[in-house]
Amino acid sequence: MLAVRLDKDIEERLERLAAKTGRTKTFYAREAIEAHLDDLEDFFLAEERLRDFRSEDAIPLAEVEKRLGLAD
Repeated sequence: MLAVRLDKDIEERLERLAAKTGRTKTFYAREAIEAHLDDLEDFFLAEERLRDFRSEDAIPLAEVEKRLGLAD
């Protein structure tokens, strides 16, 4: 069970949409969450991977260039 508090404007828009379509506000709230949950999970996973990468033994670009013989 989930309870969500919405701004008055959002609540009114949701009520109008539900009334026009014959669907419930819960239906549209569920649809919105489902539609964006994958994106949110992907975002936070990418952010976590980036933090992991930065905390590992990253090699500075200058060192990579030196090792590959690309340094000036």
